Amino acid sequence: MTNANHATGEHHAQHKIVVTSPVARDVTLTRQYVCQIHSRRHIEVCALEGGYLKDIHVNEGQAVTKGQTMFHILPTIYEAKLDADMAEAQLAQVEFDNTKSLVQQNIVSTQELKLAEAKLAKAVANVKLAQAEMNFANIKAPFDGIVDRLHEQEGSLVEEGVMLTTMSDNSVMWVYFNVPESRYLEYQEAMNAGQNQDALDVQLRLANHKIFDQPGKIGAIEADFDSETGNIAFRADFPNPNGLLRHGQTGTVLINQVAKNAVVIPQRATFEILAKKYAFVIDVDDIVHQREIVIQNEKDDIFLISEGLQPGEKIVLEGILQVRDGEKVEYEYRDPDTVLGNLKYHAE
Repeated sequence: MTNANHATGEHHAQHKIVVTSPVARDVTLTRQYVCQIHSRRHIEVCALEGGYLKDIHVNEGQAVTKGQTMFHILPTIYEAKLDADMAEAQLAQVEFDNTKSLVQQNIVSTQELKLAEAKLAKAVANVKLAQAEMNFANIKAPFDGIVDRLHEQEGSLVEEGVMLTTMSDNSVMWVYFNVPESRYLEYQEAMNAGQNQDALDVQLRLANHKIFDQPGKIGAIEADFDSETGNIAFRADFPNPNGLLRHGQTGTVLINQVAKNAVVIPQRATFEILAKKYAFVIDVDDIVHQREIVIQNEKDDIFLISEGLQPGEKIVLEGILQVRDGEKVEYEYRDPDTVLGNLKYHAE
């Protein structure tokens, strides 16, 4: 090591600086996104016909199974209509049988038989319609799920289409979060490069700051960007076997992705000029060189470098403000693993 002198010959004291090196290592990067939690299926349960709400067979918050009867609307009118239509169908059957017998005896024409057959078919169709309307009186669960708030009480006169309750299928939760365009492009580039989606570690942090015990996976990406925010909505799917998650909750999605063999340096080994990042690199002759670097990602107190530095090169860690481009310096070298293990501060 030697003293550094300016071209004018003016003598300066030696600069004692601390130097380390970039290293290549696997780094886990975590992206955080505020999210909204939704049930996979969340529907309104409505009255298919108007009438008096005679029976409510469920309670708020109750788990129900597919096909289970939830509400019963007074079916008196439906029963009377079904009885009348069944009587008409029986009468039409008798007329059809008599007409068929007369045709066989050549007493009436086949045209009369066709008319009787059509009348019978219409009567049978009316019976099926009345039976369907009778079935509307019993409102059943369309899937396994949880009953939400009841909007009507027993004895209420309800109109056709009025909402009786809502129902949620919470077996799998759909968690929506907005991703900036740059992160979306990173994700698509990784997928197009052959990265398995299962390699992404998708977690959910709840409002109590605890991590949900089931891992998630990216289930869908919306078709369009929001032109006002520049974001696009992602959906992560989380199994919910214990029913902890409910429709309408909020949380934070954490996406952990491993950057393989990333070139890593401490943030405080860099400085900025006109929105560009630089580091001081020391060559084999102990001469300092200012070099522009490109930051790929950052985490805590480290930068992941995509361009400008290679593992094993020497960079100034402490004393950045004391050195100048082209100077020859003496320094103290610190092992990069030790440096990275004791980081506390960001770049100067």
